[in-house]
Amino acid sequence: MQQHAPAGTKPASFGARLSDATARYQGLIVYLGFVAILLFFAIVLRDKGFLTPDNLLNILRQTTFVSIMAIGMTFTLSAGEIDLSIGSTVALSALMTAVVLRDVGIGLAIPAGLAVGLAVGLTNGIIVTKLRIPSFLVTLGMLGIVSGFARQLTNLASVPVTDNVYKFIFGSGSLGPIPMLVVWTAAILAVGHLVYRRTSFGRQVLATGGNRTAARYSGVATDRIRIAVLVISAVTAAFAGMLFAGRLHGARYTLGEEELLTVIAAVVIGGTSLFGGRGSVVGALIGSLIMGVLTNGLILMGLTVSEQMIARGVIIILAVALSLREAKES
Repeated sequence: MQQHAPAGTKPASFGARLSDATARYQGLIVYLGFVAILLFFAIVLRDKGFLTPDNLLNILRQTTFVSIMAIGMTFTLSAGEIDLSIGSTVALSALMTAVVLRDVGIGLAIPAGLAVGLAVGLTNGIIVTKLRIPSFLVTLGMLGIVSGFARQLTNLASVPVTDNVYKFIFGSGSLGPIPMLVVWTAAILAVGHLVYRRTSFGRQVLATGGNRTAARYSGVATDRIRIAVLVISAVTAAFAGMLFAGRLHGARYTLGEEELLTVIAAVVIGGTSLFGGRGSVVGALIGSLIMGVLTNGLILMGLTVSEQMIARGVIIILAVALSLREAKES
């Protein structure tokens, strides 16, 4: 005898299908938004060279630092943590690299810069997991500590970078028509996306952020994952600092101070939840490019720095509001 579905099953099935369709197309919003913003500025600024190859390459170069930090922050937010110390890590890494480069050479300067990120990330992770202090508070405190070290390291003095090999590899060089900064962004994007989507580590990051208790009972070493994502965030910030030093041919203690909110906005715009369990490395890159295109377009439109800050603030609020709404609906 054929079984009949009970009353009410069909509407529930339709709701489930609608939810699945919404989730499937939701990931496309950031890409459609990027195209829409690009087209808007292309039309409005058609007489000001917005779409020239030089300007588009300039946007890519300028967003490299935010893009790389956003890739690292995607792992951190996806695991349900946050790192507010990335800006100060940028400055200390850039200064450490420049000082060692000047006094010793490139062979030790590169590991010295990365070691800053490793030390900051491990310290953040160990305090968060062993002392059970929220990462928001730990990294907020670490921001001040690392900023203090950056100021003490050179007594507020800037350090020039004169090594031509270093400047070529980490800032000013090009492989044919492609700037090295773009090459580094592409390489880190590829590695980040592969690890995030194709490895057990990436799945454990999402599980930890989605439901830490359930992940722990499933055998995931959640504390180890939380330490790892904070290390990833700090190391990518340190690498961004090294690129800053190469690009600007020098380092100073103010590097990275204004990048934190832009990085978080880029990651959230790209589809990563502030509450963990969902994210996209590619989306973080697109979010970074959206912020870069907006900044470039607003400059070409003649907006003042204060007006640009207001516009970016509005975008950040909208992105966070969207993330909060998605969290309530899920």
